[in-house]
Amino acid sequence: MSRPRIPVAILGATGAVGQTFIRLLAGHPWFDIAEVAASERSAGKRYADATRWIEGDLPEAVGNLTVTTCDPSAVRAPIVFSALDSNVAGEVEAAFAAAGHLVLSNAKNYRMEADVPLVIPEVNAAHLQLLDVQRASRGWTGGIVTNANCAATMAAMALAPLHQAFGARRMFVATMQAVSGAGYPGVPSLDILGNVIPFIGDEEPKIEREMQKMLGQYAAGAVTGAPFAVSAHANRVAVENGHTVCLSVEFDRQPTVVEALAAFRAWRGAPEVHGLPSAPDEPLHLFESDDRPQPRRDVMRGRGMTVSVGRVRVDPLFHLKFVAMGHNTIRGAAGGSILNAELLVATGRAGVA
Repeated sequence: MSRPRIPVAILGATGAVGQTFIRLLAGHPWFDIAEVAASERSAGKRYADATRWIEGDLPEAVGNLTVTTCDPSAVRAPIVFSALDSNVAGEVEAAFAAAGHLVLSNAKNYRMEADVPLVIPEVNAAHLQLLDVQRASRGWTGGIVTNANCAATMAAMALAPLHQAFGARRMFVATMQAVSGAGYPGVPSLDILGNVIPFIGDEEPKIEREMQKMLGQYAAGAVTGAPFAVSAHANRVAVENGHTVCLSVEFDRQPTVVEALAAFRAWRGAPEVHGLPSAPDEPLHLFESDDRPQPRRDVMRGRGMTVSVGRVRVDPLFHLKFVAMGHNTIRGAAGGSILNAELLVATGRAGVA
């Protein structure tokens, strides 16, 4: 017997990530888009009239919804997906959580708060237990669960099986990040075509901090960050979708390439994620050819939810080096939030039937 679909709302629905939420939630077996919310200038309009739809076809039912304001008094759905920019997300998301809504946030504002889960379900599902701590400490009946910076997501997923097996000690991370990560309209074409921009505001500190939290251990109501050091370089490149991350890693116990390949092949992540609607059959896909992964060829593997890994080899300065790549607006943003929501519902932590 199928479960009744849960009404959900999308905050910041007119933007690029908000539109990705709509595309991914169209026809979802558990969730039904009941409300869309955006800024005051869009409120009161039909969604189809309030947004410039940028990819594929806008679902007719969503296009006919009336846009509301990002105010808890205007939204009834128990689960809220937030695609809000960080300059407004902090107060708005807290207001929704205090009003009893479960907020799945893409913004940076609460990621590093001690009582807020920063979750990749296959990697650190146990961190969702922080939601109980958060509700108790803040007096919220709802809550906030965050997903990570998009590049940190790709790096953490690729590192997870090796860190579990061999204990990461320190690493160098260099990213080549797609223009879609800058939102829409994003980076001007004459700035990025034929170019690499070696700076993305606040990106490197987020990668360095968030990887430690995601790969840390939950115990006794708190997460202890993983004890490795991260040095990150972030670059914007002329790729539409797909963040590529090159990692060089030193471990507590040096693995051989054969051992590392075996760890990648065997890893399937937390078992409670298996079978969820948005979970890919293969959270990590290992390439053994020299020229993969590539965004153009591999970004939609697992419907955009699989992270691809390749070029695993000995590093002359550290122990191993390898490449990871994944879809930044699906696995690294909207799709990651949806998978978090599915896990919360499946484990009874969402607070809805």
